[in-house]
Amino acid sequence: MAVKKILSWNVNGIRAAHKKGLLKVIRELDADWVCLQETKAQIEQLPGDLRNIPGYHGHFFSARRRGYSGVATFCRSRPGSIREGMGVENFDLEGRVLTHDFPEFSLINCYVPNAQPELARIDYRQAFNDVLRDYARSLARNRTVVICGDLNVAHRPIDLKNPRANEKNPGYSIQERTKFEELLADGFIDTFRHLYPDRVSYTWWSYRFNARQKDIGWRIDYFLISRGGISRVKDVIHHQEIMGSDHCPLTLVLES
Repeated sequence: MAVKKILSWNVNGIRAAHKKGLLKVIRELDADWVCLQETKAQIEQLPGDLRNIPGYHGHFFSARRRGYSGVATFCRSRPGSIREGMGVENFDLEGRVLTHDFPEFSLINCYVPNAQPELARIDYRQAFNDVLRDYARSLARNRTVVICGDLNVAHRPIDLKNPRANEKNPGYSIQERTKFEELLADGFIDTFRHLYPDRVSYTWWSYRFNARQKDIGWRIDYFLISRGGISRVKDVIHHQEIMGSDHCPLTLVLES
């Protein structure tokens, strides 16, 4: 069977990542689908070589607020349909979800809101997760669904360097972990943890305190797949050697 690859990366500003070699990374990792989060740009602000990457069909969903949030997906094959958002204006105005339908699966490129210090935005974040769960579950009734992106939660103690110190902090609060558990309970599988139940590997590091050099990180970027598609998953790769963002890129390898 043929092998296909999905690349996901929170670029923490697509224009900044472009200056740091984003296009070179996309060429070298050679994925069939490229999903970027936290693009922080309107399409008219992008250079031409980002709007039209050779060999890919690109689609951008930007936040109404300039310089904030946003997702972008680049696909080698033209999708059958594209949906911006989840049909709830309060969330869609932040440009956080793009869905592409292909014969093989539906691909949800997602950037989950950060709960913010002292969990100031936890209610918004939890409501977003409820809508995402219902939305993904409805798609998965009839086909395989892949959810990829920065889901802004470390699921288990193994998924961050200092779990005990972060139990009440955004990204590891019990509220956020419970919502993630609900998504998994609905039949979505954490592909990395499925393949590597005991492996310690992070995808995000603070810019402070030399955290990346010391590997004081969190695993908050994921590929989830609906249960019927798990047999097609062959690998999940964390490209920790690739710089350009406070997150590293991830690749999901699938048999098509």
